[in-house]
Amino acid sequence: MPNTHEEPARGSTRKEEPNALRDDPGEARWRWSRRLSLTSRILFVNILPLVLLGGGIIYLDSYRKQLLDERFKLALVEAQITAEALAGATNQRQEALLIQIGKEQRLRIRVYDDEGTLEADSWTLAPPTFSIAATSPEEDQFALTLDRLFDRLVGAPPLPDYREPTTDQADAWPELARAREESLTQIVLRDASDGTHVITAAAPVGLDGETLLIMRNPVDITERVRSARTTVALVFLLALLVSTLLSLFLAQTIVRPLRQLVQAAVRVRQGRDRQVEVPRLPDRRDEIGMLARATSDMTQALRMRIDAVESFAADVAHEIKNPLASLRSATESLGKVDDPKLKAQLLEIANHDVRRIDRLVTEISEASRIDAELSRATFEQVDLKSLITNIIGSREDRAQNKGHEIHFEPCARDGLVMGEPSRLERVITNLLDNAVSFSPDDAAVEIEMECSEDWISISVCDSGPGIAADRYEQVFQRFHSLRPDSEDFGQHSGLGLAIARSIAEAHDGTLTASARTDGASGACLMLGLPMAKPSR
Repeated sequence: MPNTHEEPARGSTRKEEPNALRDDPGEARWRWSRRLSLTSRILFVNILPLVLLGGGIIYLDSYRKQLLDERFKLALVEAQITAEALAGATNQRQEALLIQIGKEQRLRIRVYDDEGTLEADSWTLAPPTFSIAATSPEEDQFALTLDRLFDRLVGAPPLPDYREPTTDQADAWPELARAREESLTQIVLRDASDGTHVITAAAPVGLDGETLLIMRNPVDITERVRSARTTVALVFLLALLVSTLLSLFLAQTIVRPLRQLVQAAVRVRQGRDRQVEVPRLPDRRDEIGMLARATSDMTQALRMRIDAVESFAADVAHEIKNPLASLRSATESLGKVDDPKLKAQLLEIANHDVRRIDRLVTEISEASRIDAELSRATFEQVDLKSLITNIIGSREDRAQNKGHEIHFEPCARDGLVMGEPSRLERVITNLLDNAVSFSPDDAAVEIEMECSEDWISISVCDSGPGIAADRYEQVFQRFHSLRPDSEDFGQHSGLGLAIARSIAEAHDGTLTASARTDGASGACLMLGLPMAKPSR
C-alpha cells in the first residue's frame, strides 16, 4: 500500500491498510493483559498450577527418600556397632549395653540365640523408648489420607505393614533369617498402623550364631514430610484458586467479546436488523480486538457488496427493459406494415436494439466478473509507460482514435506498478474511448504521466464540454451516460468508467474526474496507482 497521497483535489478515499488494526489511535490506556497475546495468557494460566504441583510432588518424594536413606545408613551403622559391642560380652554386660544404647538412641534392641529364641529385649530390661499407636489418631486422619494420595501420585511402591509377632522368634522376622544366611546386615522399612515408619535392622553377633534386631520409629521423618506435603497442598489449593480466578478473567476478556461477536454475526446473517453494529472493541490490542475490527470491516464490506449487487440488478433490469420494449414494439409492428421503407426502418430499429442488448449483456458480464477475477489474479510488475505507448500505437493501427491525435508525456522515472496487465490495459482503453468520444473533430487527447516516490498519476484530458463539478462522482456510477448530442443513442452502456474505477480500486488505486488545469474546455480523468516497490 502506498503512503498518504497528497493530492486533495482528487477527492479520493484510499483503502484501509491491512495493518490498520494494529494502529488504533483510540488506545488511551494499556493493561498488562492487553499487552500479552491470548496464547501467552492461556499457556501461563494452564501451565502454572501444573508446574507448581508437579515440582512440589517431585521435590517431596526425593526429600522423603533422602531422609530415609540417611536413616538406613544410620540403622546399618548402629546395628553393626551394637553387634560388635555385644560380641564376646558377658550376659550382664550385654544387658547393660542393651539398656544404654536403647535409651540413648531411642531404639528397641532384641538378641536371639543360635536357635532363634529371644534371649534379651531392651524393652523388657528397661521401659520402652517409644510407642506405636494401634490406630492413627483422629487429628491425623487427613494427614494419613494425604500421605496415601501423594504415594499414589509419585508411584511409590506399597510398604509391608508392621505387626508384632505373636511368638517372638527369629523366624517371624524375614530380615533375621537373611542375616543368618548371608551373615550381612539387613534393613527393612515397614508402615506402622498410625501412619509412621518402622525401620528394622538385623545383624549377626559374633560367630556363635547369635543375631540382634534393632527397631527404630523415625516419627520426625513422617512429621517433616507431612509438614512439607501440607505446604504443597496449600500451594496447590492457592494455585487452583489463582487458576480459577484467571480463568474467570479469561472468560471476561475472551468469552464475553466472542459472544458479542457471535450474537452480532447471527443478527447480521438473519438480516433482521439492517443497522446491526458489530462491536469493534477499539480498546483491545490483542487477537480478539483484531478479530472484532476485521469482522466489523468484513460485515460493512459485505453490506456494501450486497447493496451494490441489489442496485446493479435493478439497474440491469431497467437498462435492458428499454431496448427490449423498443424491440418488441418494432417486431410487433412488422406484421402490420406493408410499406417497404417503413419495414426497413423497423428492421433497422430492431437490429439496433439487438446490438444494444448484446453490448449491455457483454458489459454487464464483464463488470460482474471483475472483482472475482482480480481477487484470484497474481499481480506482476507492469511498466505503464510501455503499456500506454503500445495501446496508443495499437489504436492508431486499428483507426480507433477517429482522427484524434493522442499526445503522451511520460515521466522520467520508471513507471512500474504491481497489477494485472490486461485489466490495466482495459482501464487505459476505457479512458481513451471516453476522451475520444467527447473530443471535437481534430482535437487532440492529452495523456500526462507524473511519478513521485511511491505514486504514479496518469491524467487523460479531452477538449469536450467538460463535466459539471457536481457530477464528478456521478460519471463513475453504473449505467450513468451523459453523451454528446452528436452521438447516436445507445452506443455506450454507461459501464466503461464504472468498470475502470473498479479495476483501479482493486489495484489499491484511485480514479477521479476534474476540470482541466489549464482552464481550457474539457475534462480530465485521473488514474492513480501505487508505485511498485523495488525487489530486493
